[in-house]
Amino acid sequence: MEQPAETCTRVLTRTDVSASPATQATLTLPMTLFFAAAVGVIVVNLSAAQPLAGLVSHTLNLPPGFVGAVAMLPQLGYAAGLLLLVPLCDLLENRRLIFRTLMACAAFLALAALAHSGALFLAAVFFAGATSSVIQMLVPMAASMAPESQRGRAVGNVMSGLMLGILLSRPLASLIAGSLGWRAFYGIEAGADALLALVLVLRMPRRTPAVTARYADLLYSLWTLLRTEPVLRRSAFLAALALGAFSAFWTAIALRLAQPPFSLGMSGIAAFALAGASGAIVTPVAGRLGDRNAERATQYAAHATMLAAVLLLGVAGAGWGGFSPAAHPTLALGLLVAGAAALDAGVIADQTLGRRAVNLLNPAARGRLNAIFVGMFFIGGAAGALVAGAAWAWARWSGVCAVALGFTLALIALGCVYRAAPLARE
Repeated sequence: MEQPAETCTRVLTRTDVSASPATQATLTLPMTLFFAAAVGVIVVNLSAAQPLAGLVSHTLNLPPGFVGAVAMLPQLGYAAGLLLLVPLCDLLENRRLIFRTLMACAAFLALAALAHSGALFLAAVFFAGATSSVIQMLVPMAASMAPESQRGRAVGNVMSGLMLGILLSRPLASLIAGSLGWRAFYGIEAGADALLALVLVLRMPRRTPAVTARYADLLYSLWTLLRTEPVLRRSAFLAALALGAFSAFWTAIALRLAQPPFSLGMSGIAAFALAGASGAIVTPVAGRLGDRNAERATQYAAHATMLAAVLLLGVAGAGWGGFSPAAHPTLALGLLVAGAAALDAGVIADQTLGRRAVNLLNPAARGRLNAIFVGMFFIGGAAGALVAGAAWAWARWSGVCAVALGFTLALIALGCVYRAAPLARE
C-alpha cells in the first residue's frame, strides 16, 4: 500500500501552477534588467565577506579560529535557505514571500552593521545568507513571466546580473570597506535590499501556486524530484563540476597575483577581478542558443572553452609548456586576464544551459527544482575551494591549475557520457 507522504509528494511534483490574471504579466526588457540588477545586488551578501574577514575579526576581537566563519557562515546560511525557504515559493504566494524574505535579509544585514558582539555578528550574517536565498525565488518568477520559447533567454539575462554580482562583490567590498569601513558596507547592502524589496512588491505580478500540502511533505518532495528528474540530476552534476573549477581558480588567484612577477596590491587585484568579470557577457547568448535548439553544440563549446582557459592559466601563471612568467610579466598578466574571462564564460554558459533545462521541467515545482540545482552546484564550488587551498599549500599555482584541470576533464567526460546515454525517466 502506498504511503501517504509518497502520494502527496507525487501530487506535488505533478500539479501545475494556478495563473491568476496578474500572473500572465509579460517579462519586458525593463523588468528583465531590474530582475538582473536585483539578484546581482543580493548575491553580493554572500561572497563579499571574504575580503572583509580580517577587518571584522579585528574589530570584534574574534578568536583566530573564527576568522574563517565570517566568510563561511553566509554561504552556510544560503545553503540552509535553499533547503528550508526556497521550497515555500511552490506553496505560498510568491510576491508576498519575496518581499518578506528580502526585508528580513535587510534587517539581518543592518544588525551585522551595528553588532559589537562577535556572536551577534556571526548569527546575523548566517541569517542574512539564509534570506539571501530569495535570489532563487526571483529567478523562477522571472522564468514564469516569459513565454516558453524565450525562457532560456530570460533566465540567461537574469543570470547575467547574478554572475556579475558574484564577480564584482569582492572588489566592491574592498573599495567600500577601505573608504568607509566594513560597517558601512553592511549598512549600504541593508539599504539596497530594503529598497529592492519595496520596488519588487510594487512591480512584480502575483503568482499563487495551486499546490496545497504540508510543509514537511514539500521538503520530502525535494528527494523525489532529484530521484525522478534525470534532467535535473544531469544539469546539476555538470554545473557542480564547472563551479568546482571556477571556485578553485578564484579562491587562489589573489595569492598568485600577490607574488612575483606580478606583486599586485589590493587595487590591482580588484582591477583583475573586474577584467575577469567580462566573461559574464556570454550569459544571454547561451540562453538564446538554448532557445534555438543549439544546446548541445553550445555545451560542447562551453566545455572546450573551459579546457583551453585552464591550460592558458597554467601557462601564464605556472610556466606550463616552457613559458616564463618572470621573463614576460606583462604578457603573463594579460594571458591570466584572458584565461579568467574565458573560464568564467565557459562556466556561466554551462550553468545557464543547465538552469534553462531545469526551468522547463515542471512549473509546479520550479522553486524546488531551482533550489536543488543551485544547492548541488554550490557543493561543487565549496569542494573546489577546499581542494584549491590544499593544492596551493602543496604545489602553489601549478597545483591549483591541476585541480581546475581535473574538474574540467571530469566535466567533459561526464558530459560525453550524458549525451551518449538515452534520457529516460527512471
